Amino acid sequence: MKYEISKGTLAIVPNENYSSIVYEDEERYIIDQTPFSIMEESCKYFGSTYEGRKNGAREILGAEYKVPIVIEDSNNLIVFPTTSPSADDCVWISLRRVKKIEKIENNYTKVIFDNNKELIIDCSYRTFENQLSRASRLDLILRNHKNS
Repeated sequence: MKYEISKGTLAIVPNENYSSIVYEDEERYIIDQTPFSIMEESCKYFGSTYEGRKNGAREILGAEYKVPIVIEDSNNLIVFPTTSPSADDCVWISLRRVKKIEKIENNYTKVIFDNNKELIIDCSYRTFENQLSRASRLDLILRNHKNS
């Protein structure tokens, strides 16, 4: 089963054997693709390439690494990585679905989504907060471009 990121997507978490656990509103799926492969396929599904989306975000933000990706333009469907996208432990989070984050000991962060589902991520609070901020900045800039 191939998976395309949608408004219902909360997070994409790497799993064993090059698969992913995809968290949605009320479901959890095991997909036989890596998170990065899901990213690439989702960008193609919505008419672009991952590299094109990454380069666009880099240009807008002036950032080089761990840039958020606009999966789909009209709904500002933006996801961001917790580590380097090429890393085996990279988790992708949907910006618009994050309600709150909490610091947990030993460099973990609890993400509380807008439907009150919770997910504990192996990522420091500071790193997660920086990634969330970067994705929010991209969202704001794109909204301003659309309204001007």
